Amino acid sequence: MNINIRLIFLTFSLLVFSFACSSRSGAENIEIEDGVSAPKKYTKFAGTYSKAFNDLPELHMEAATKNGVGPMASRKDTVNFADKLERIPEELEIYKVDKLTHSIPLLVPVASKLLTDIGLNFRDSLKSKNMPLYKPIVTSITRTDEDVKKLSRRNVNASENSVHCYATTFDISWIRFEKCLTSDERTLDDGKLKRVLAEVLHDLRQRDRCYIKHERKQACFHITAR
Repeated sequence: MNINIRLIFLTFSLLVFSFACSSRSGAENIEIEDGVSAPKKYTKFAGTYSKAFNDLPELHMEAATKNGVGPMASRKDTVNFADKLERIPEELEIYKVDKLTHSIPLLVPVASKLLTDIGLNFRDSLKSKNMPLYKPIVTSITRTDEDVKKLSRRNVNASENSVHCYATTFDISWIRFEKCLTSDERTLDDGKLKRVLAEVLHDLRQRDRCYIKHERKQACFHITAR
C-alpha cells in the first residue's frame, strides 16, 4: 500500500515539474496586465486602418529621439553621422524608393532592418497567397531642417519638429505599388495590396518593432522604428 502511494506521489511530482518547465519555455513573449504576467496575445488585422494604425505623434517622437540621430541642419551634416547611418538602395527586389524631393535615403540600422523586413514579409505574404508579386514604394525617408523648411512652403502640415529628422522614420504608399514581373499577366488592385501590406505591418507593430500612423491625406503608412 505504501509503495502504491509513493508511486502516485512520484508520478504527480514529475507531471508538475514537466508542466512548470514547459510553461517557462513557452513564455518568451509576455505582457503585464494588472500586475499579472500573461502570454502576449497576437491578433489578425481586422480591416480598419485608422483604428489599427493610430499611434500618437508623441510615441513616434519618443522612439525617434531614443533610437535616432540628429536632427541635422542640412544634408552636409550627414557626414557627421556616417558611422550611424545606412544608405537605402533606390531599388531592391523587395521594395522601391520613390524619387525623393524633400528627404534623403538614409536610416539608422534599426530602421533600415525594419524596412527590409517589411519588404521581405510583404513578398512572402503574396507568395503564400499565390498572388502576383509587387513591391511597396517608399515615398519619404529622412529630412534635414532645410528639407522641412522647403517642404513647409508646399505643405502647411509639415512639422518643424518632424519625426523624419531622426533617421528612424519612413513612409510607404498604400495607393501605389510596382509589379515585379511584367510577364505575369495576373494583376492586383491597390486595395488588395494595401490589405496585404497592412497585415504585414500589423504583425510587426504587435511585435513592438514599430509605431504606425495611417495617413489619409498623404496616402501612406507613416512608420517609426522602435
